Amino acid sequence: MPDQESKHTVRKIVLSIVAILITLIIILGFSGYHYYTSSLKPLDPDSTEEISVEIPIGSSRTDIARILEEKGIINSAFVFNYHLRFNGEQGFQAGHYKFSPSLSSDEIVESLKKGGSPITEESTGSITVPEGYTIEQIAGVISENTDYSEDEFFDLVQSEEFLQKKLDEFPKLLNSAYEAREDTLYKLEGYLYPATYDFYEETTLEELVTQMLSRMDQVMQKFYTDIDSQETSVHRILTIASFIEREGITPEDRKLISGVFYNRLAINMPLQTDVSVTYALGEHQERITYDDLETDSPYNLYQHTGIGPGPVNSPAEASINASMYPTKTDYMYFIADLSTKEVYFSETYQQHLELRDELN
Repeated sequence: MPDQESKHTVRKIVLSIVAILITLIIILGFSGYHYYTSSLKPLDPDSTEEISVEIPIGSSRTDIARILEEKGIINSAFVFNYHLRFNGEQGFQAGHYKFSPSLSSDEIVESLKKGGSPITEESTGSITVPEGYTIEQIAGVISENTDYSEDEFFDLVQSEEFLQKKLDEFPKLLNSAYEAREDTLYKLEGYLYPATYDFYEETTLEELVTQMLSRMDQVMQKFYTDIDSQETSVHRILTIASFIEREGITPEDRKLISGVFYNRLAINMPLQTDVSVTYALGEHQERITYDDLETDSPYNLYQHTGIGPGPVNSPAEASINASMYPTKTDYMYFIADLSTKEVYFSETYQQHLELRDELN
């Protein structure tokens, strides 16, 4: 029958196409795997040459891979960088090294972890980013202590090319920042770790900002696994941590405050943190007025539920830890005594009002 013959012919053609596609996938997979493994082998197994290599302070994994390829130590910077990321390799040390093209990728990685000879170049200076500083305050610190202006800083941290480059470099840290709300003021707000950073005569602004991101990535390493298991995100954790950073002082208070925030989030109650209002206002204030609470901004968490668009400052590790591991209580309110820095907690609004009257 013609119809049966046609169906049989079509079936044969489809099966042939499928077979060809499967064969191509196998060939491409084998070729890709062969390229990957061969690129990780020594560039020249018989070489006895030792090549001097300097890994500058603040170098990222991408930078290190590029330097090694340019110096003729490895086959492919792309494959080497992917190998580092896939295996979670980190903790590389700046310094002077002697590498041979006969070394395997794993041997190079181990040497980078142990460290080379110290770089003896004296730093030109240093900048200190205090805990709880906003990205605008960080811009001010950089402009005051380096030759880079605030405008140059903002041009860089808002550059799509730079942001994409850093996303590729620190995917675990920055993935959720890219998936955040469109009304986030600065994508890197909260992601530049507060610490002291040395810089040198040839240190570029990009290298300086990359050091800050790298330091935050190092701090977050201990939290990434639990962030995944708790089905939360880096962006959420850093956002809540930024509120805690300006609300609490002691580790115990910070964990209790974190518990209050999570209790409120669980029942869709506004967080009503003053930190969100000062960020919405664009300036720090010791006391918030009733007019301030009416500020029209997605960051104003007196007016909106949830955690808002994102972090409102750069939190330190203690606040990040509190955001990850809050103390579980029935507290729904807290109030701080500004003169003693003591924080008082309560379960009901009535208790909260009584505490407020006592403190005032």
